[in-house]
Amino acid sequence: MEWRDEGVILAARRFGETSVILDVLTQTHGRHAGVVRGGASRKQAPVLQPGNQVSVEWRARLEDHLGSFHVELLQSRSGIMADRAALAALGSICALTGFALPERMELDEVYTSTLDLVDQLDGSDDWQGAYAIWELMLLEELGYGLDLRSCAATGTTQELIYVSPKSGRAVSRQAGLAYADRMLPLPVFLHLHGSRPPLREILDALKTTGYFLERWLAPALGNRPLPEARARLVHVLTRMAEREEET
Repeated sequence: MEWRDEGVILAARRFGETSVILDVLTQTHGRHAGVVRGGASRKQAPVLQPGNQVSVEWRARLEDHLGSFHVELLQSRSGIMADRAALAALGSICALTGFALPERMELDEVYTSTLDLVDQLDGSDDWQGAYAIWELMLLEELGYGLDLRSCAATGTTQELIYVSPKSGRAVSRQAGLAYADRMLPLPVFLHLHGSRPPLREILDALKTTGYFLERWLAPALGNRPLPEARARLVHVLTRMAEREEET
């Protein structure tokens, strides 16, 4: 068995004395693992970094075997390492993708959106809103999408400022006022894309997507806790928001 593909490296962990097991989000073979012989060497280490775009050739005797990768670097994203917040976002993207995605299942939208977001991390400082929308997309593609188009109670599309924690549907200001302390926030940019949101709105968005990642998705995956990398990103963005408000 063998195939060629390209993808984004999610993780590399030591395997034996000189090899690593590489986890890659590929374009047409989903999230896929394989052994890279000699991957622990100094020469290979810079290539096998999370976020790098690579060409991979996978070989195995049988389809259900772990198999081995031959890897060639297509694009290094080492520039992310110089930005603490972007690096935290990359860690969260890789950890959540590895946490949430079933192995070897092709998910075109997840691959495309993840690739676009990682490119933004490497070339722009305006990625925070895109990250929150990426989490929303992840829920949608895995069957846990939120319905933010109209109010669950009245059907209106105006002043949608809440999300129901029970249904995952939008709720208008008027319909949700009596239950405001139980509702989740719905920042405008989550359902009306286009503007650059302030960091506090992004944190509100991550509160909402985080709730459904934890309460809807995680139970379906054996009630494993969300990766610590996501909490680290939220912490970094919170500190950034605090500094922004002080100036």
